[in-house]
Amino acid sequence: MIARLTGLLAEKSPPYVLVDVAGVGYEVQVPMSTFYNLPDLGGKVTLLTQFIVREDAQLLYGFLTVGERASFRELIKITGVGPRIALALLSGLSTAELAQAVSAQEVSRLIKVPGIGKKTAERLLLELKGKLAPVLSAPGFVAVSDNQSDILQALIALGYSDKEAQAALKLLPPDASVSDGIKQALKSLSTVR
Repeated sequence: MIARLTGLLAEKSPPYVLVDVAGVGYEVQVPMSTFYNLPDLGGKVTLLTQFIVREDAQLLYGFLTVGERASFRELIKITGVGPRIALALLSGLSTAELAQAVSAQEVSRLIKVPGIGKKTAERLLLELKGKLAPVLSAPGFVAVSDNQSDILQALIALGYSDKEAQAALKLLPPDASVSDGIKQALKSLSTVR
């Protein structure tokens, strides 16, 4: 099994990348969260990988973080969720956001990801409950309070992307009320746009 690749980034064509390892080119599918954090072409890259063998193909999936690969592995264990859907989820949500959506049982957050319907989202929430806890306890993950969650959902409902809303949320005091938090977040977002 191929567990890790270290080499030069030869090509980037989402969701595929080509990693040249000592003259051998490995075609690897990566989620957009990984893709956006890759170095420029010719740069050195290390990808943690998941090798999947099917009747008709041998596929290699790559991730920059242990959390992404662990989440991918948990996702593909779920009936009806294959690598394509798992990549879509990890492209639409960070591992921390996915873990948070699972812990809060937020169907609405998952169905925003292309290819995820309500039934699939409900099955994901049910089957992943408690399995993404290591991501929640990872360094750098900050739990979001109920008020912050309401502010986040309000900003998303107003048309801001999840990334924009998360960035605005980081600028707020942790004890901000929902109404004050929305006002402050909108003020900070209006200066960015």
